[in-house]
Amino acid sequence: MIQVENLEKYFKKTIKQPGFLGSVKSLFHSQKEIVKAVDDISFHVDKGEILGFIGPNGAGKSTVIKMLTGILTPTGGSCVINGQNPQKNRKKYVKEIGVVFGQRTQLWWDLPLTETYTVLKEIYEIDDAQFKKQMAFLNEVLELDPFITSPVRTLSLGQRMRADIAASLLHNPKVLFLDEPTIGLDVVVKDNIRKAIAKINQEEGTTVILTTHDLEDISSLCKRIVMIDHGKKVYDGSLYNLKQKYGQMRELNFEAVDSESAATLDYANTFAANALEEGDLTVTTEGAMVSVGFNTDKISVEKMLNYTLSKIHVKDINVKDADIEEIIRRLYKSGVEDA
Repeated sequence: MIQVENLEKYFKKTIKQPGFLGSVKSLFHSQKEIVKAVDDISFHVDKGEILGFIGPNGAGKSTVIKMLTGILTPTGGSCVINGQNPQKNRKKYVKEIGVVFGQRTQLWWDLPLTETYTVLKEIYEIDDAQFKKQMAFLNEVLELDPFITSPVRTLSLGQRMRADIAASLLHNPKVLFLDEPTIGLDVVVKDNIRKAIAKINQEEGTTVILTTHDLEDISSLCKRIVMIDHGKKVYDGSLYNLKQKYGQMRELNFEAVDSESAATLDYANTFAANALEEGDLTVTTEGAMVSVGFNTDKISVEKMLNYTLSKIHVKDINVKDADIEEIIRRLYKSGVEDA
């Protein structure tokens, strides 16, 4: 469905010297610097797959998405979506994709939502029967009815996001690009958006590329992720394998009977012989509440529990697996490629 091969995007950046004289000098003798926003990235996405496309700010995610949607032209390499080049035959290509940018809207601000969809129907040349069928489906999945007659400017952020997703799906695209679809939303609305995306994917077979900083989006929707950093791909594989390889961290949380006994615990010296590296053992204490993060490759859960329970009495205790954010942080630290 989507083939990205050796994709590159370079930008020329003008280097300006400081001060007024520097500004004047740059007018006549400007210095240019080549910035590699995307550097030799390749990946494939199968039909009907939801791919998590993640990375820190400035990693190059949005630049890749803009090339895949045809907004930017690659400096090198190629991207082909459903047999088409995004930069060629633009009119035909955009009818096969849907795009949602979380901080931008494609809706008309002062029009009621129903009229916005009618305008989009004409733009995409959707026939009456298909439009009616698709609107019925989107109403069911995204629950648009309560606000579908309201002007877009009166919608809450969560309502507008649902309306934007519906707008991107009116023409039943084969590929949906979602850039931060849950940004700024509360927990309940985020959950509803995720459920809607999953249902659309299952029932319509829509291929989805999801760019997000919300790692719960990834955990809920994606079995596979591509991670980039500084324009380069650093991981392409399943979320399960990522957790298996970099999910050795566990978190022990407990409440001691009193703060004095909690203060007697000395994890650092107890496990000093375990060849611990930075980040392998962290301890946070707030009164009688203690949280211990530890690398199970260096300290087993059994040994951690045995030491803790042999030293103090506790009111409550639990061991929690590492979350996806911690896993990704460890992957970045390791600097691996294509695990």
